Amino acid sequence: MPVLIPRSVDELVEIFQDHPTAKLLAGGTDYMVEVNLHGRKPETMISLRQVKELTEWSVRPTQSRITIGAGVPYADLEIGEIARLVPALAQAARTVGSPQIRAAGTIGGNLGTCSPAGDSLPVLAALNATIHVIGPDGNRDIEFVNFMVGVKKNSLLPSEFVHSVSLPIVEGWQGYAKVGTRNAMVISTASACLVRDSDEGFVSIALGSVGPTIIRAHDAEAWLMKATSLRDGAQLEPSIAQEFGRRVAQESRPIDDHRSTAEYRRHAVGVLAQRLLLRSFS
Repeated sequence: MPVLIPRSVDELVEIFQDHPTAKLLAGGTDYMVEVNLHGRKPETMISLRQVKELTEWSVRPTQSRITIGAGVPYADLEIGEIARLVPALAQAARTVGSPQIRAAGTIGGNLGTCSPAGDSLPVLAALNATIHVIGPDGNRDIEFVNFMVGVKKNSLLPSEFVHSVSLPIVEGWQGYAKVGTRNAMVISTASACLVRDSDEGFVSIALGSVGPTIIRAHDAEAWLMKATSLRDGAQLEPSIAQEFGRRVAQESRPIDDHRSTAEYRRHAVGVLAQRLLLRSFS
């Protein structure tokens, strides 16, 4: 099995266009499980480890946005300036596997795989992230809501790849939480990210592992913004948080599988929503 190693984005575009069925590999923390345990045999692999541009990130203060390269590993997301600017993403990164996995796995890998259990994906959904992709026909931007289209399915065209992710820097509170079968090194049974923009009086919540894609609980968001003030200095009644959790749970679409039952997932994601909202006011 040949492994091709581009050293620039331009070279990656050319190689991927010449080998459209090749598998892209950054950390390989997800795909190599398929190779080693499930007999997947790709004809060609393209290693992204030498494409330095994919590992870079930058901040545009005038636009209040941060752009994170697809090759940035989780270990770089959980500490430092990125963690300060996007704390929910840092919290999600800290829940991913072991330190070794976090040193290798990347945010681009989560997007490429597009599993509903991907830990970074509820954060990207709650923050209305923009996915920057590159292909033989040039560059294009895809809103996250249009990027993930099914279980492990995305809207990338042939020979397109994720270059980076752009996120707003929100004034207010944001947090991520998940439930699994143990406290660490576990795939989520249910997860949620809540963002409370206290300047705008706005809230968003996105749910993972409780549907075929990441779910934004739009009805629950709209209800909450009418039911209480979300601005700085506001107080939250516990009954409002409880009802918010109930409404969030209603918008989930979980299934029974080997990790959990649909009933438990629906209950768990409602509890997560309630707890995140209470934390945002504490």
